[in-house]
Amino acid sequence: MRIIGGKYRHKRFDVPHTFKARPTTDFAKESLFNILHNVYVDFDAEPTALDLFAGTGSISLELLSRGCSRVVSVEKDFQHWQFLRRTAQALNDEAWVPLHADVFRYLKAGQAPAFDIIFADPPYALPNLKEIPDLVFASGLLREKGLFVLEHGKRDSFASHPRFAEHRAYGSVNFSFFE
Repeated sequence: MRIIGGKYRHKRFDVPHTFKARPTTDFAKESLFNILHNVYVDFDAEPTALDLFAGTGSISLELLSRGCSRVVSVEKDFQHWQFLRRTAQALNDEAWVPLHADVFRYLKAGQAPAFDIIFADPPYALPNLKEIPDLVFASGLLREKGLFVLEHGKRDSFASHPRFAEHRAYGSVNFSFFE
């Protein structure tokens, strides 16, 4: 796994072969960050970010590298969380906080300070995937005028959601943007 842009550009981290996580492809990740940078996010303002279903930490690392002042990564799988924690220690950047927690419990608790950006990359076959946007907005974890990005498979559409802004597809990777 490599970081595409920002201050940690070109850094690589070896993801264990035993991982169940499906990292976002470099092509999709680069496209996502072009959209974020050019349309939605002023990274010079040092936004804060929450990465739900963090998996390998690929998106967390890009957010951190691009200028987020704080990135919280929530991951339930213990092996994945350990990898995130080791990667954070190797990077030695105190702005990155990997949490070992269930995303749904974390959202329902809603006790953290609000974030400027929330990104979620749940398993595409997650039975309650459609509930995630409502849970994010109900949690109070997204600041007013904040951005929520949901990565999902091509079978799902969120266009009817009242906070839906746009949809972008890159091969089998789909991003829905909510404001």
